Amino acid sequence: MRGASLRQALWHPHVNRLGAPPALRDWLTGGGSLTARLVAHSTAFRVQRLHQRRAMCLADEAGVLGLRRAVQVLEREVLLRCDGVPVVFAHTVVPLSATASDWPLFGGLGERSLGSTLFYDPQVRRGELEFARIRAGHPLMQRARAALGVEGDTVFFARRCLYRRHRGSLLVTEVFLPPVLALNEQVNISSKNTSKNTSKNTK
Repeated sequence: MRGASLRQALWHPHVNRLGAPPALRDWLTGGGSLTARLVAHSTAFRVQRLHQRRAMCLADEAGVLGLRRAVQVLEREVLLRCDGVPVVFAHTVVPLSATASDWPLFGGLGERSLGSTLFYDPQVRRGELEFARIRAGHPLMQRARAALGVEGDTVFFARRCLYRRHRGSLLVTEVFLPPVLALNEQVNISSKNTSKNTSKNTK
């Protein structure tokens, strides 16, 4: 029973239930396109596609997708990199019942950002964010660590959101990796340097 519970995360409607660091809570709860925010926080942003294929949905995804049990879905997993450093592991699933008219661009995304298509399509309806701590036994923790080539017992913080378009649904889970916190520091340092230069120029 314990093994089964470790493979499922407890998803909460409010980020305060996680006990995440304040700087990370800002990333977890940020509105708008995560892709656009990452682009603004780096000089070189890249989507690295890990795979896009049929797979079994995770145990804690079936109910959200309206499925009675874990079944095969279309699955896409990517790493979002800022200046070469992976900062987010993103996992997206789409029920096989969805049609090409529901998600017309999903099949041909390649290494393009999914977020850029979701946030600028007026037909897409966005659900409420949910938040969770992803622990060592959860499949997304295992996959993120495998993609990064690292080991160790740690906790990652994640959010997920259900999107709908026509009759189709699409669930996006974003696992925030520790280096994302350095992006805040880079922006702060850049802002301080800009302020210093502005101050010098006005003297």
